[in-house]
Amino acid sequence: MKRVTGKKKPNLLKREGVEEVDWKDSALLRKFVSDRGKIRSRRVTGLTPRQQREVARAIKNAREMALLPYGNR
Repeated sequence: MKRVTGKKKPNLLKREGVEEVDWKDSALLRKFVSDRGKIRSRRVTGLTPRQQREVARAIKNAREMALLPYGNR
């Protein structure tokens, strides 16, 4: 049985030239949060594991500072 290989997801951080993820950049972080308020997975975003951890940490910090909502009610 052959494995179906999909097209590689474009890395959004690399495409936009972002070297370091900053929790104060809420416009960029909103691209990694679903409409329901959940952090999108690596499979969806196309980030490397390290970048995904940085983005998740930045989103959590931005939520604490009330720049991003925790959920969509």
